[in-house]
Amino acid sequence: MGNYYLYQIGYYIIRSLPLKAAYAMAICLADCHYFISQQDRRAVEANFKVVLNTDTVEPSMVRAVFRNFGKYLVDFFTMTKYLDANYISAHVKVANTAYLNDILAEGKGCILISAHLGNWELAGAVLSKLGYPLSVVALPHKDPRVNEFFNQQRSFFGTTVIPTTTAIRRCLEHAKANRFVAILAERDFSEHGIVMDFLGKPTLIPKGAALFSIKTGAPIVPAFFIREDNDDFHITFQKPIYPPALESNKIDDEQLKPLIRQYLGTIEEQIRLYPQQWLLFREFWVK
Repeated sequence: MGNYYLYQIGYYIIRSLPLKAAYAMAICLADCHYFISQQDRRAVEANFKVVLNTDTVEPSMVRAVFRNFGKYLVDFFTMTKYLDANYISAHVKVANTAYLNDILAEGKGCILISAHLGNWELAGAVLSKLGYPLSVVALPHKDPRVNEFFNQQRSFFGTTVIPTTTAIRRCLEHAKANRFVAILAERDFSEHGIVMDFLGKPTLIPKGAALFSIKTGAPIVPAFFIREDNDDFHITFQKPIYPPALESNKIDDEQLKPLIRQYLGTIEEQIRLYPQQWLLFREFWVK
């Protein structure tokens, strides 16, 4: 239960500071986390070894993941304070929205897939602020107060939050209603995923995005919201991936794999480009 109070204290302190000062404070706290938590440090290092295909990892690269996570939290806490049309115009480069506009015109909705990379929470806020009908699938926190706090932040700009406990039914409904349904598609939390090769090693990959796409006919659009060196951002929408025509009542895992493989490749590419922004503090791969 203590995490709730830590989040609340951090929220009010961070929002009382100018953004650059908040980032500086987050970096100091992230460095403390880096030095104190040997378990998290080893997990990040182990993930780096796979991503970079190396036996040695520079400590500065590992520390950068902790620092980027601190900045991610600052952005999440302050987005309801700073994020407006002027902020987006000045600090966010948006590419390839024509793909989204064309999909809206088709009327089938869209499955937006991304990863725990850059700042996925801020991406949702920006999309909603730009006027796109967005629903996001989110894993509920164990503490209902923390869960409510996070969902209030997410829904502030009009984003609809779909908990993973009701995801199957509601995702289908929202896609069929011509909404964009956003899913982080590289880490499985349910233990019901598919074992697939990811960055050269097998691991459990969630299959929801592919399943929803096939059942609704909605295309999958990979989208990545990446931090730049000056703490501005760019968000890129990649070419839509259309699902195969299958009987939706007879879909098995082997039929899902080719579609998953297509968008998984885009996630692998982005993680290799920005490994210091892949914000996972547990070893990722199946041993």
